[in-house]
Amino acid sequence: MTYTPDTISSITLSTLRLPLARPISDAKVLTGRQKPMTEVIFLIAEIETAQGFNGHGFSYSKRAGGPAQYAHAKEVASTVIGEDPNDIEKLYTKLLWAGASVGRAGVATQALAAIDIALYDLKARRANLPLAKLLGSHRDSVRTYNTSGGFLSSPIDEVVENASKSLEAGIGGIKIKVGLPDRKEDMERVRRVREHVGPNVPMMVDANQQWDRATAMRLGRQLEEYNLVWIEEPLDAYDFEGHAELARALVTPIATGEMLASVGDHKQLIAARGCDTLQPDAPRVGGITNFLRILALADEAGLDIAPHFAMEIHVHLAACYPRETWVEHFDWLDPLFEERLETRDGRMFVPERPGLGITFSDQARAWVTESVTVTERG
Repeated sequence: MTYTPDTISSITLSTLRLPLARPISDAKVLTGRQKPMTEVIFLIAEIETAQGFNGHGFSYSKRAGGPAQYAHAKEVASTVIGEDPNDIEKLYTKLLWAGASVGRAGVATQALAAIDIALYDLKARRANLPLAKLLGSHRDSVRTYNTSGGFLSSPIDEVVENASKSLEAGIGGIKIKVGLPDRKEDMERVRRVREHVGPNVPMMVDANQQWDRATAMRLGRQLEEYNLVWIEEPLDAYDFEGHAELARALVTPIATGEMLASVGDHKQLIAARGCDTLQPDAPRVGGITNFLRILALADEAGLDIAPHFAMEIHVHLAACYPRETWVEHFDWLDPLFEERLETRDGRMFVPERPGLGITFSDQARAWVTESVTVTERG
């Protein structure tokens, strides 16, 4: 049987606004650097081929950047019309060069992420394989922890209740936000959750970059009694040296990386030994092509990984890492998809459906604010 070349016939780009049930606050809000989050903006790419295959992917932005992603994707998408969708790295390079004047990080590549992810989804669907199986998985499930129930906008009694609900739903770990102006209140929230879930439930805390080095060192030592899986983003995301100092000095592992927007940023963090657990985000770094490059660097450095957000994508990618990983469970995105990921016994299971295994819901379509279909090569 010989391979019959296929070509991309159209790319439909859509932007939608996902409203959150309530405003969300973390430490960045309490320091006055950001406003409470009320929505998440998504960029969706849906690719069709001449032979009738299709694939879809998405990128996202929080608080700012959504319109810019959509605008950039519209400008460069025509570059790959008529190309073979299987040549994903080649197409990624073409898209990069089409927008070379705005660089290779941030909005410039986050706009490409939706297209790149859609190409991988298409390739796996064409092969009738889950994406993890197409890439080559090491396991069929990954450890999972909940974040969406532990924000600072929720009173501690609600956080405790949310922790119970997560554990009852088969989620294995609990992460809560810290970084309050009153450090004693931070410690009290950690104490309450730890006492509630018991000593054996994996637990993490996340300061969302709002501590300075001295505060992070002092609080990091105080947190050691709670046997945490990690302390996340104690410092500014680009303070690689400071994170490395904490990683060397503290018993509790340091996790960071979610805010980094390129392979190059991750190279610098890894070279500085700035974390024990790396937290790359496929949409933020430009898609699966770049994410896989980061995984190779992390594996060579012997790091653990715990991808940030977008569990519908990351469950597949984390399953392909040689050592055990964590994937973050967020229920915010549930209205966007017809399917739900299975969680059981502390683990999230890779869908057996082809590709990413997700279908955009009617509700997602109803939230679309703008859409364009590109059919002609630019």
